[in-house]
Amino acid sequence: MEPTILILLAEDEPLVGLTMQSALEDGGYRVLHVESGDAAIGAIDQQAEALAGLITDIRLGGGPDGWDVARHARETSPTMPVVYMSGDSAHEHSARGVPDSVMLQKPFAAAQLLTAISTLLNALPHHGGE
Repeated sequence: MEPTILILLAEDEPLVGLTMQSALEDGGYRVLHVESGDAAIGAIDQQAEALAGLITDIRLGGGPDGWDVARHARETSPTMPVVYMSGDSAHEHSARGVPDSVMLQKPFAAAQLLTAISTLLNALPHHGGE
């Protein structure tokens, strides 16, 4: 059976992104991997209905950062699960992160990533018929 839960992964380092994408796919998720904040916002605008969650690095090169991407995701879909990842901005999570989100401090294990997104998805109210 094809995985039906689509996760948006915003990570600007290609090798890190591929590693995370593989871990998520091994965990049973479909993954849309983008490498910039602009691409992430575009994906949210085009596929908000299909996206079940967002995993975003904080620093995404030029343009919108992970804080901006998550705020946009929540403006579009107020209950979208958000997992932030950062090597140096984790201390800003309480001030800048969206409510009910999770911060993972890099480096972290693939199991931590799967646990974080799965926990947030499982906390969502289930819709009838899905």
